Amino acid sequence: MVKLMKRKELEQHLQELDGFSKPKILLEQYETRAHIAACMLHTIESAYGDLCGKTVLDLGCGCSVLGVGSVLLGASYFELNEVDLLHTDVKILPLLLRSTQKFDTVVMNPPFGTKHNKGLDSLFLEIGLQCLSDKGVLYSLHKSSTRDYFHRKAPSWKVEARVLAELRYDLPATYKFHNKTSVDIEVDFWRFEKKN
Repeated sequence: MVKLMKRKELEQHLQELDGFSKPKILLEQYETRAHIAACMLHTIESAYGDLCGKTVLDLGCGCSVLGVGSVLLGASYFELNEVDLLHTDVKILPLLLRSTQKFDTVVMNPPFGTKHNKGLDSLFLEIGLQCLSDKGVLYSLHKSSTRDYFHRKAPSWKVEARVLAELRYDLPATYKFHNKTSVDIEVDFWRFEKKN
């Protein structure tokens, strides 16, 4: 059995990763900060064992902080046959993955579906669930204001949904129109487990 890396050490490694050079507002591109990523991933592995030795998809990976962190905690390499990095419309991802190419775990910090992207958070969640194996689990961050909606939708997606933690997501000024140096957003850290 491999010894689990300490959360602080994981955070230090994730802090070394490059962020977006030119983030796109229409895609709601914001970096997942090393601290929140390390807390998420360490919980996923220490409490549930859903990373080490598992195939993991970092959906909407952005700067790939969650994907790199998953590998540092022992996630298996998963080959997509001639496609190492996939930049596509998320809606067609399940079509690109053959039925045999499903993931044990999906991790994501999707767009929150604000401004001009209403419902994008829900779309990412639905696509992520389609990419899971039969006993797969999905971990995600969503604005706390959407909690009731996701609890209501979970039965129709045939998943057990649980908020693991209520967090404050530090969103630094990223775009020219941001007036404050940073804003804290209330987010929920979710676990969606497929029902059999």
